[in-house]
Amino acid sequence: MDLPETTNAVDTQDERVRSGPLWRHALWAALVTAAGVTLGWLGALFRIGPEEYGLPPAAPGALWPYLLAWAVIGLGLSAILRFAAAKVPVYSPSEVLLGTVMIGTRLSLGWRPEPLEVAGLAAAALLLVTVWCAVALRGAAVVRRSKGASGVA
Repeated sequence: MDLPETTNAVDTQDERVRSGPLWRHALWAALVTAAGVTLGWLGALFRIGPEEYGLPPAAPGALWPYLLAWAVIGLGLSAILRFAAAKVPVYSPSEVLLGTVMIGTRLSLGWRPEPLEVAGLAAAALLLVTVWCAVALRGAAVVRRSKGASGVA
């Protein structure tokens, strides 16, 4: 008995990820980044629990430099995620971008760190996104290699 041939879900998803105009990817990057910055800012407006247990609310001082910095950092991270997603399927790029930008914004507004410390937070977010994309690229390479090996045999 021969099994009917089915389409591979990875191939179908791969084609879906690659399709689409550039403006749609730019819109995704802008919207997810804006959502992350907004959620981080909203999270900085209140505190859960007593002051001695947890993040302080937003520290006094100018907040626009931090919001602008995390918007720029988020757009850079989204470019990396979209670059990898154009090659292979990347698992939950929106959640990764939203989470990193939201946490970075929240931490920055809670303590108002110096620019070097913000750069350290940005480097940590960059490392997370890079590892996330590297795992996706490596997984796709393993799948391709296993397809090639099964096609030869």
